[in-house]
Amino acid sequence: MNQQQLDKVRTGTGFIAALDQSGGSTPKALRLYGIEEDAYSGEDEMYDLIHAMRSRIMTSPAFTGDRILGAILFEMTMDRDVEGSPSATYLWETKGVVPFLKVDKGLADDADGAQVMKPMPELDALLGRAVDAGVFGTKMRSVIKEANPAGVEAVVAQQFEVAQQILGAGLVPIIEPEVDINSSTKAEAEALLRDAIAAHLSAIDESAPVMLKLTLPSEDNFYADLIADPRVLRVVALSGGYSREQSNDLLSRNHGMIASFSRALTEGLSAQQSDEEFNATLDTTIAGIVAASAT
Repeated sequence: MNQQQLDKVRTGTGFIAALDQSGGSTPKALRLYGIEEDAYSGEDEMYDLIHAMRSRIMTSPAFTGDRILGAILFEMTMDRDVEGSPSATYLWETKGVVPFLKVDKGLADDADGAQVMKPMPELDALLGRAVDAGVFGTKMRSVIKEANPAGVEAVVAQQFEVAQQILGAGLVPIIEPEVDINSSTKAEAEALLRDAIAAHLSAIDESAPVMLKLTLPSEDNFYADLIADPRVLRVVALSGGYSREQSNDLLSRNHGMIASFSRALTEGLSAQQSDEEFNATLDTTIAGIVAASAT
């Protein structure tokens, strides 16, 4: 584990950019960026276009390590270059941004009001590649849709089980048990989630901490105890479908929590923009998210 990166994530200001749209969410991300599905043919062209979008963000003068703590990459992004350097190398050595990797393979079917992660039989091999690439940590997402104790426990137990595997590879796991913002029992689900996380944290050693990526809670400062826990390196927030304005407003009311936004980060960016327009829009966006993360 890179001590310089660890110190930056633990004490640095700014937020974590989520640039990890996977195959299923890529067409939507491109559409929001102004590229319709009839503009490309097949997965290869689609991934070329999404890499070009991510590269444009990463190479922008607005995207700097004094405001961006880290960036979460999709596996195919890790395997590609940015300005002639491997993506993770470019992020850290050129921008001073700590690289993370999305490692989950999507969601299983609904059970008990939740979706756990699909099996990851090749995870050890992927973690080895991530270490070789200079990646610092990982991210994996599950979804909770109802305040069902069995479903919440299944999600959290799986997340912490896989987190131990990731810690064993020398990487820092971002545990992401997303609570659906449209759930009719969102607040109740968050209470179950907080208790389940607290229980499972007992198996974590302070010398090898985890990170948490959580939906912005219904009650302000609801995760304060988790933020203060020495076994938790950082608690970051997902935007989860809220607009950037809503996300920033909610985040600013949760002290010690920082952003890890995906769609809210790219909102307003377009393939049709000139570099000047693109960079100005991204600069304004980043400044707003940084301010909301600083409370």
